[in-house]
Amino acid sequence: MGSDSECEDWEDTSSESEVLEDESPQTRKDVSRERQGAKQADVSKQVNAFRQAGASKQAAVVGKQSALPKQAAAKQKGGKKSAPIDYSDQKFRSPILCIMGHVDTGKTKLLDKIRRTNVGEKEAGGITQQIGATFFPRESLLTQCHKIDRKLNLQVPGLLIIDTPGHASFSNLRKRGSSLCDLAILVVDIMHGLEPQTRESIQMLKQRRCPFVVALNKVDRIYGWMSDEWAPFMKTIKAQKKSVTELFRDRARACVLELIETEGLNFALYTENQDPKKTIQVVPTSAVTGEGIPDLLCTVVKLTQTLMAQKITLDEENVECSVLEVKTVEGLGTTIDVILVGGALSEGDTIVVCGMNEAIVTQIRTLLTPHPMKELRVKGEYLRHKRICAAMGLKIAAPNLEGAVAGTMIKVVRNPKDEDLIEELKDEVQQDMSGIFKAIDKTSDGVHVVASTLGSLEALLDFLKESNIPVNGISIGTVHKIAVLQANTMNERGCNEYAAILAFDVKVDSEAEKAAKEHDVKIFCADIIYHLFDMFTKHIQDYREEQKRSKSKEAIFPCMLRILPNCIYNKKAPLVFGVKVEDGLLRVGTPLIVPDRECKIGSVESIELEQKPVDSARKGQEVCIKVTGDQNVTFGRHFDEKSRIVSNISRASINVMKTHFRDELTE
Repeated sequence: MGSDSECEDWEDTSSESEVLEDESPQTRKDVSRERQGAKQADVSKQVNAFRQAGASKQAAVVGKQSALPKQAAAKQKGGKKSAPIDYSDQKFRSPILCIMGHVDTGKTKLLDKIRRTNVGEKEAGGITQQIGATFFPRESLLTQCHKIDRKLNLQVPGLLIIDTPGHASFSNLRKRGSSLCDLAILVVDIMHGLEPQTRESIQMLKQRRCPFVVALNKVDRIYGWMSDEWAPFMKTIKAQKKSVTELFRDRARACVLELIETEGLNFALYTENQDPKKTIQVVPTSAVTGEGIPDLLCTVVKLTQTLMAQKITLDEENVECSVLEVKTVEGLGTTIDVILVGGALSEGDTIVVCGMNEAIVTQIRTLLTPHPMKELRVKGEYLRHKRICAAMGLKIAAPNLEGAVAGTMIKVVRNPKDEDLIEELKDEVQQDMSGIFKAIDKTSDGVHVVASTLGSLEALLDFLKESNIPVNGISIGTVHKIAVLQANTMNERGCNEYAAILAFDVKVDSEAEKAAKEHDVKIFCADIIYHLFDMFTKHIQDYREEQKRSKSKEAIFPCMLRILPNCIYNKKAPLVFGVKVEDGLLRVGTPLIVPDRECKIGSVESIELEQKPVDSARKGQEVCIKVTGDQNVTFGRHFDEKSRIVSNISRASINVMKTHFRDELTE
């Protein structure tokens, strides 16, 4: 434990809250100069300049954080502004938070630490593949927030936190997650700083004008760090040795400065931030020890209650709901896991859901939620509700949900007798699916793609497009026999290599497996997108190599030969003489012709290079060849040393070359 003198820079400077020493961020080079005793004045000026330069851009993003109404901005008589609207007596819904960031920055682990679960370990490859939701009740929030501010008046009923994938291939899932949320937590690894998907996430948030805070994670990895489970940041930083404290400040400054320089926005450690409305909060955390998590939760709650009161005011009639996943649950049948973003749902409500072929109109039979602090995707006991208000992750049981599409919106029909309204809502919910179907060219050759959700399907389609893998058909959910029959059309067209199904994070029906064996359709299953890509790529390579081997005798490569003088070893069949390959590729089995005399002299039976047998000879090489064929063809009578010899290429051979040996022709 460090002494008080070692941590004197971290003493409180405010009677109301603990504030870090106000020092400006700087680059790693500046940090090394500081350790050598160099002054930091230039760095401070640089950071201030960046903050001033980013002020206008910051207003566009963080200004959104003040989701308070404009407070009746019009001036009243006498030039006075109207008084701010008081929301203290309003009923708030639970704010929705979205956790974003680069892969392996600790997003899911951060959630796991709060809810004391291990969802991250169950994710394929440790990478979150789908959007998941967890509800944090008011009591749990109070416990953590009161460690920071005992006077905090918690008005929200809880927090609903959405965990989005961090890998590049899941940008569509991140987009859907960020479009659902009121506020985002951007997780940054303090040891690595900004990474590709960190910048991408920030761009998404800026485009959607979504406010966010930064969780500067993995502080426990700083050399010499002494952990204190679930401790507020100010308490744990004061307990560190001076050298550890300085190392933390060095890394924190470097990360904050990098954020300022690259994104053009204002960032500051939350303990130094005097104006959260204009400067984005940066909160140090550890997903392993829980340090800083109370600070993070308290910061989020204060931001939503003070700057976003109008946005989170509950309007029970305005229902916004998004499908996360379609599941079959024993005793309930087919259900849908949804995020209730706004409004309220009740048992008996008529809803319109997007389907694979057409919209589904059904009636809610049961509303279920996981226990508080439990992940919606993880199996467990559920709580039943007659009515439930936003924001919440819940499971809906209703008839005819088998064809529902995950990743789409749900609409509530307030008047089930209004047929025109129902038709309008059906068209509205089908827009996402119709857009994807329009992007698929069923007349072209390609694989059949199956994914668990619409967002996963979009992400996979984007990845396959970038990888130049064509797609002929799509579906969502379990792989059924009909998908196999659709994939089999590639066999019927003669494009056997594309008679395959890429199944991402879904199950395969037993009937589908049986049909795949009958029709020679390959089904590749994986719960990590890159594994799926690797499996199919290997399949294509193996198939093409096999095709090459089977068609090698039919493939005639173009070549031009010049007979070497004084190298005629046998003038009659079999002909043996020396040649120089002036162009192309000479292979064993190549038929040769003298074009000037239209004389077919036979096929190459063997090739020797420096008295050693070889299978082929390339441009510039001098070799001895043995040619067998027409017994009547002789050297001197039908051709001589001045004759130019070329390969005799047929139309069938040209087609084989184009199909199976095109890459070798371009070398």
